[in-house]
Amino acid sequence: MKNQSRRDFLKTTAAAGAFAALGAGAFGAVSCSQERRKGIGGRMKLSWFPYELELHHTFTVASYSRNSTPGVQVRIDYDGLTGYGEASMPPYLGQTVQSVTSFLEKVDLGQFPDPLQMEDILTYVDSLSSGDTAAKAAVDIALHDLVGKIIGQPWYRIWGYDPAKAPSTTFTIGIDTPDVVREKTLECADKFNILKVKVGLDNDEEMIRTIRQVTNLPLAVDANQGWTDRSKALDEIFWLHENGVVMVEQPMSVDCLDDIAWITERSPVPIFADESVQRVGDIPRLAGAFSGINIKLMKCTGMREAHKMVDVTRALGLKVMLGCMTETSCAVSAAAQLSPAVDFADLDGNLLISNDLFKGVEVVSGRLTLPDLPGIGILPL
Repeated sequence: MKNQSRRDFLKTTAAAGAFAALGAGAFGAVSCSQERRKGIGGRMKLSWFPYELELHHTFTVASYSRNSTPGVQVRIDYDGLTGYGEASMPPYLGQTVQSVTSFLEKVDLGQFPDPLQMEDILTYVDSLSSGDTAAKAAVDIALHDLVGKIIGQPWYRIWGYDPAKAPSTTFTIGIDTPDVVREKTLECADKFNILKVKVGLDNDEEMIRTIRQVTNLPLAVDANQGWTDRSKALDEIFWLHENGVVMVEQPMSVDCLDDIAWITERSPVPIFADESVQRVGDIPRLAGAFSGINIKLMKCTGMREAHKMVDVTRALGLKVMLGCMTETSCAVSAAAQLSPAVDFADLDGNLLISNDLFKGVEVVSGRLTLPDLPGIGILPL
């Protein structure tokens, strides 16, 4: 295991490139996949390198601003195929490039003879620490990408989802001055069917009024725990609803679960948990407090856990949303494999950056469009 340069990291063998270019359709038959598996041998090789994600605009939420997000790009090589993954670490996640690389140094995939032993492999990876969710997600995504390529199918098809059911994705407008908010909205309003607005400071109504000068698109809002008084929060939610807001994320602090339950009971729009939910074990205690949950790969350790979270959330009668951090098309496309199974999608992290490394899921007429490529559906740029 070792760090790689960006050039070496993105370089794929001719065999891997040809396989990816053919797409899932060329490997749709079970017999073809079985023939492919006959020649598999050797060990999985894990490698990575740090990669700073540069934002098009300064990104401001209720608690901080930033112009970039630290990340780590990961790959797993095996028998001429490459699976890609990534870790993205915004400030609130509490993880760093150093913590991610330190975790990756512990991972020994060579002890597993077959990448398709996914449950054993990812259980082992999860056991290496109690946290490090972004680092675990990076390995999980790369393994899913690799296994999908071995099988010759995208994960939405392996899971039995219809890609035509993928929803529209929101596009995020961060907190800013009226002039900047107006400019950002004008840039994106004709490309999306719903926008997401960051709120939680003292200029919430100004933000919404400014956007309404430009577009009448439905809006989602994310308070990022910024509201502190439940009565004022509920009053604002009613005002937001009157101004075309269709859902609200994390209105108050994770420590205010009773207050959030009070708001949810009275709210005219669904209330979604974000910071309040990390992994599948968090969901049952939130069932009476929120209308739904926001699942993010970097919080929950990856696609394996996210898939379980979708099933548990549905079983409890809650709505499901898929979110992301600032990410390349690698992690966003991985999350998008689950998108046909959810109610809301906020998968725009790759659209917020200027230095994407991959081509993957696309937004066409505002809707997520999943590539017919094996694995997580990406190609290196």
